[in-house]
Amino acid sequence: MFWQLVRRDLALIARSPALWLPVIFFVLVAAIFPFAVGPDARLLARIAPGILWVAALLAALLPIDVLVAPDAADGTLDQLASRGLAMELVAAARILAHWLGFTVPLLLALPVAGVLVGIDAAAGWRLALALLLGTPALAALGVVAAALTATLRGGGALAGLIVLPLALPVLIFGVGADAPGALRLLAAASLVLVALAPFAAGAALRQE
Repeated sequence: MFWQLVRRDLALIARSPALWLPVIFFVLVAAIFPFAVGPDARLLARIAPGILWVAALLAALLPIDVLVAPDAADGTLDQLASRGLAMELVAAARILAHWLGFTVPLLLALPVAGVLVGIDAAAGWRLALALLLGTPALAALGVVAAALTATLRGGGALAGLIVLPLALPVLIFGVGADAPGALRLLAAASLVLVALAPFAAGAALRQE
């Protein structure tokens, strides 16, 4: 049943007209930011990981309005609950689908974004690995925030305020991925958030 839920959520993401919106946003940030920094290539390459991490975080937040709210509004969550499915299972499937839906396209777009901000191949590989380890935490936080704000008017803006402070450890370890032990700390922080998120989101979904 878990994989059926994941396939359903991925199918909904694939049919969404906003499928490529996070990728377009990610690349546009990488394209526009050099104009703000100026022609200093060394400065741009030094701050590029921070730029792309913030862009990845905001890209993960773009679809937050449609992660839970439509299912809460049309009764899908009630139907799943009536079939005896635990909301924690539903939340875990939604986290995995959300992660695959925005991370895979972002990683495919990363070489283009890396060229735009002037990072070399070695730094690009480290950044790709850091994003692979850290984006599950961003997906988990996004689903928790979406579950908490699903029935609120303007819930997307409030969800962003919930996610941003909680994502700070992930951003710190992700930006400093070249420091000794940073990737291990990033993986640990991501693992903790992914492990706790289905229970937090499930509790919120039961209140919808």
